[in-house]
Amino acid sequence: MSLFSSLQQASNSLSAAQIGLQVTGNNISNANTPDYLRQRVIYTPSATQIQGNLRLGMGVQVEAVVQQVDKFLEERLRSSISDLSNGEAQENTFLQLEALIGELSDTDISTSLNSFFGSINDILNQPEDLGVRNLSILRGQTLADEVKRLYQRVEQVHADTNDRIAQAGTDINNRLIEIGELNKKIIRMEAGTTKSDAVGLRDQRQRSLKQLSQLIGIRSVEQENGSVTVFSEGDFLVFGGTVRSVSTVVEATESGLQNVQVKIDATESPLNSGTGKLAGLITSRDAILGNFLEELDGFAKTLIFEFNKTFSSGQGLVGYEKMETEFAIDIEDISQSLDQVGLAFTPINGSFRIQVLNNQTGLTNTTDVFVKLNGLNDDTSLQSLTDKINSVDGLTAEIGLDGKLSIETDSPNIEFAFASDTSGVLAALGLGTFFQGSSASTIKVHDVIQKDAAKFAVSKGGIGADTENAIELASFLTKELDSINGETLEFLHTRLVGNVTQSASVAKSVAEGFRVFKETLEGQKFGISGVSLDEEAVKMITFQRQFQASSRMIAVLDELLEVMINI
Repeated sequence: MSLFSSLQQASNSLSAAQIGLQVTGNNISNANTPDYLRQRVIYTPSATQIQGNLRLGMGVQVEAVVQQVDKFLEERLRSSISDLSNGEAQENTFLQLEALIGELSDTDISTSLNSFFGSINDILNQPEDLGVRNLSILRGQTLADEVKRLYQRVEQVHADTNDRIAQAGTDINNRLIEIGELNKKIIRMEAGTTKSDAVGLRDQRQRSLKQLSQLIGIRSVEQENGSVTVFSEGDFLVFGGTVRSVSTVVEATESGLQNVQVKIDATESPLNSGTGKLAGLITSRDAILGNFLEELDGFAKTLIFEFNKTFSSGQGLVGYEKMETEFAIDIEDISQSLDQVGLAFTPINGSFRIQVLNNQTGLTNTTDVFVKLNGLNDDTSLQSLTDKINSVDGLTAEIGLDGKLSIETDSPNIEFAFASDTSGVLAALGLGTFFQGSSASTIKVHDVIQKDAAKFAVSKGGIGADTENAIELASFLTKELDSINGETLEFLHTRLVGNVTQSASVAKSVAEGFRVFKETLEGQKFGISGVSLDEEAVKMITFQRQFQASSRMIAVLDELLEVMINI
């Protein structure tokens, strides 16, 4: 080997040490950079040189600079990130829902329920005191307001969740575009014979894949050319530089709520992801918030209809001179059976009584009105019911153009009230009721009752006769109701709140499990791809000594060459 060959050997070593120092410095500089993957230099022996019978090495050469990464671990970590994002989205929704329900506070529904029914008990002690009745009416309105307010607030969270789903669709598109563009750049940079990774670009793509995995569950497959193909539940979203974008569309549900759906543009099919933030938000909107709204609406409907059935069968201190049904029936359907015309509450076969009081004579005339709903040709319709009421002495009944039944006395000296309704038709039509509305979003105390507390129906034996109906109303909270399979209104509310509490506890536990698992995988990743300053410092010293030794060798070879020249 000549001195010049030795000089080339030392130069190779010097260059290798210099590259090693540069890569080490880059690792140290990015020790705290999120998603940075540690780089390492791959060294290989240089080609040998034949001199006589000898084969002499030419030192070292740098083959490549690559990332220190376990691709299978990265895939598992992205999957855990998707699961955690899904779990945290549901956990956060439950936290909001629990805060809105506010159980055990002074403004929760259970407090309003107890206050309202407790105030009816007070009427039993002072039945003639209008102030006590007004207080009960006020607390009834407070209860209705609490139910309506909770429904509206949860509905707003539902709408906010829709907005977050729409934003997630935008974020998914942005990440897909980023990955597609980075694929193109990596293919160009790694093209040819180089074995080095496009490390900076790969770090950016790794970060984009991580951000995408937070939004949806993905599976990525690296191709030979360095690009990655991204799948989500069997649908490919990125292939090389080709990207399949997504868009959001708004669809109405049967309950009237607006739902945002994320669809793949190319197939116009929903982006089905079983995990990730998007899946968590959709579950939160449909299964958590949607189901709660449905159950709260069911609770409100039960409260309205069942309480009104009892209330409308009683009488107040005074009767009515005129009355109009709350719910209208299409004029074309007034001859149809009352259980087939689409009323919010469905009446059944039964009867009720009309009590007509003549204030001059003090006499009460009671008339039985039978409601036939047996599925036969003579079933009661709004028209036939109107005719029956119209035949009662002292009353005039008619159906207006708006499809509402109105009843009015023929003389100012006459008052009327209802009693003993076993059909539920009074509550179904909205005659002599306490609550108005048909859902959690429309519930309120009837305007007539709010204006005249004397019409609060506490009597069963006639207008101003007793307090028997108040006794039944006061115990209504714990009354077993046939419409909900013998359960009580109190149990219905307890189950409503209990389901949220139990489900929230499960969601918190699941999210915590995902957090622990993700942290475990991140620890494993750091052991492989993370930068250890101590380890890099040792490498830096090693490369420094290599650089110094190579420099010293060049200096010695230079002296020998000078000696040879001077000979």
